[in-house]
Amino acid sequence: MHIFFSVGEPSGDQHAAHLIRELRRRRPDVRCVGFGGEAMKDAGCEIHFRLTDLAIMGVFVVIPLLWKFWKLAQQARRYLEQQRPDAVILIDYSGFNWFIAKYAKRAGVRVIYYVPPQVWAWKEKRVERIRRWVDDVLCVLPFEPEWYARRGMKVDYVGHPFFDEVAEHRLDEAFLADWSSSKYRNVAILPGSRDSEVRHNFPLMVETIRRLHERHPHARFLVACYKESHRRFCGMYLMTHASRLPVHLFVGKTPEVIEAGEFCLMVSGSISLEVLARGKPAAVMYWCSWPMYLIGKALVNVKYASLPNLFLDREVMPEFLFVGGQKKLLTPLTEVLHGWLSVDDRLAAAREEMCDLRDRFAQTGATRHAAEIVLQRFTPAAATSIAKAA
Repeated sequence: MHIFFSVGEPSGDQHAAHLIRELRRRRPDVRCVGFGGEAMKDAGCEIHFRLTDLAIMGVFVVIPLLWKFWKLAQQARRYLEQQRPDAVILIDYSGFNWFIAKYAKRAGVRVIYYVPPQVWAWKEKRVERIRRWVDDVLCVLPFEPEWYARRGMKVDYVGHPFFDEVAEHRLDEAFLADWSSSKYRNVAILPGSRDSEVRHNFPLMVETIRRLHERHPHARFLVACYKESHRRFCGMYLMTHASRLPVHLFVGKTPEVIEAGEFCLMVSGSISLEVLARGKPAAVMYWCSWPMYLIGKALVNVKYASLPNLFLDREVMPEFLFVGGQKKLLTPLTEVLHGWLSVDDRLAAAREEMCDLRDRFAQTGATRHAAEIVLQRFTPAAATSIAKAA
């Protein structure tokens, strides 16, 4: 069995890696190739290009890379036409993956979209692209099947793979022991996984930290950097702007930083699901330029920032959108965090709400379910027997 993957986000790299391992556990003969990242490579995928290195946001950031994306799409088209894999599995990254889906369909290759793009958050006509170019949609959010059903489409709900990944991750107990102390209160800082996110959001986070430190000198701020280049950027920024603040930088310790923190200050994104799975209160922030804000306001018809807020009809993670150079939201953002540090009952209530939501929605088994569906699409009888044996 031969599967081509196209994955462009760091989080998608993790989801794909878990799926590849599950597929190979059930079908050792599965050959996985395509675009992705280091986690997929470690799982046994032949990476033709590290697409996760191009994880970017914003129209104006994309423009200089259009030629690169076009060449990669043509590379994929030629591979699909010449090699004819059994299936293409796409994970999020819709701007690029729409082209991969279209080329795969033209080549007669089955297209499976795992962790599909949030078409419900954009102009509804985008669902027509899925109807035209995608054979199977494996949804990860509980409200999505009903949304698609109202538009005449049947999809499979598998659950979100983040919850599997959190459940499987063994925390570094030595790290947690080192950073647990009755003298200090830990705040987890999550500045994002994309270079542009870190560059624009971390300075705002530092200003928030400065304001909190003035009122809570016994608070420590643990920053979970996605990669070493982010740690270097954050370190240089702190050195030149806030060298005296009690900020500590870590790479590869995101679960531990979340676990060690009493609550989180985080950049909007899928990491909110890990925060949910660990039952941690969080305030969500995001910076965008004025042009991107105006474009988004014209296109987006459903508010989307922290995913857990979509599960309920109330906001469980307060959200703050910084546009351009405005900083007026620093005051209400700081007040939310100050309240959690000052009033134990307020923090306990926020934690209880997050734990309640986690218990209701953070179910494991998504990766296993997705692998079963993928295999059943090609060899139903064999897949069923293998699943029973497993």
